[in-house]
Amino acid sequence: MPKKGVEKNTRNKAKHTKLLKKKKEKLRLEKEVHKAKIKAIQDRAKDQKEGNPSIEKDK
Repeated sequence: MPKKGVEKNTRNKAKHTKLLKKKKEKLRLEKEVHKAKIKAIQDRAKDQKEGNPSIEKDK
């Protein structure tokens, strides 16, 4: 026979899933932004090493 009363751990599952999805998406975006910044820095360093100063020196 099933237990009487409210089922355990069903009320907040949707909220929890939504929050975890949001957190993972945020981490993924931060990782992509970080990769892009590192790549830009490496490209600028490479250009300066070759003697071709980049146009975007102000960043």
